[in-house]
Amino acid sequence: MLKLKYQIVTPERVVQEGEADSISVMTSQGEITVLPHHVPLLALMKAGEMRVMNGGQELLFATSTGLFEVRDGSSVVVLADTAERSEELELAAIETAKKQAEENLKNIRNSNDVGFVDAAAHLERELARYRVALKKGKAKYHRTEA
Repeated sequence: MLKLKYQIVTPERVVQEGEADSISVMTSQGEITVLPHHVPLLALMKAGEMRVMNGGQELLFATSTGLFEVRDGSSVVVLADTAERSEELELAAIETAKKQAEENLKNIRNSNDVGFVDAAAHLERELARYRVALKKGKAKYHRTEA
């Protein structure tokens, strides 16, 4: 059976690489799923959940904006600003970051367009991380002392 070879890369590191039966990612036009023999494709990603299926096992990632490219029908490259495996996500830290992003968005709403867009993108990223952490069910929940 033909597999997709994939690589998920951020400016800081190679997050994951391997083989998969299918890869689903959120693009600016909606969610797409790629199977072996897919036509070449280049798409803009938006913050969301990325699913990699391989032999009945599902790997979940929280990704932000970036590029999703299908090369020659059997190779996928994801160039993301940020990408994290679900196991790396800490729910408490994400909840704190999400609240801060919501507060920043509320405070900057009427001040300037660039700041608002940046704050909205940051909130969208934190919401994607939050959804993936909750969905996986194996999110590390670290309690912080007050």
